[in-house]
Amino acid sequence: MVRDMKGKRPQYFEATLQLRNPNQEVVSFVEQEINSHKIYVAKVIEIKTGLDYQLADNSFTLALGRKLQQKFGGQLLLTSSLFSQKDGKDIHRGTVLFRRPNFSKGDIVIYDGEEFKVKSMGKYILLYGITKPRKVHVRYSYQKQIKKKE
Repeated sequence: MVRDMKGKRPQYFEATLQLRNPNQEVVSFVEQEINSHKIYVAKVIEIKTGLDYQLADNSFTLALGRKLQQKFGGQLLLTSSLFSQKDGKDIHRGTVLFRRPNFSKGDIVIYDGEEFKVKSMGKYILLYGITKPRKVHVRYSYQKQIKKKE
């Protein structure tokens, strides 16, 4: 539950959730989680590659990022930056980036010139070879090298 917003400015936020390449299912999941936990949203910014949610609860935003990766697979990047100081303590703002790939579990993809089936998308992307039966673990930072077969 978010801390009391009494005395806070309407634009107050502690963290930003960045959704890149989201589909409607991801956006609906995020909005359902925000509403069910009654998290204050300072602003939703629509950009060319996705959405940015400015949320009033840093720990909720981190937990939501992890839930997104578990449910949908995708790249999760957690960063924080020093925002200000209050009573001698540093105040940080968190940023949670969730990037959904252009493919899903079960899709046939081309990676490194070979055909693979996407077996799972957790911490890594697990590919299983179709022509040469083998497993390949791919980091999300290399997801642009994986092309969905049309």
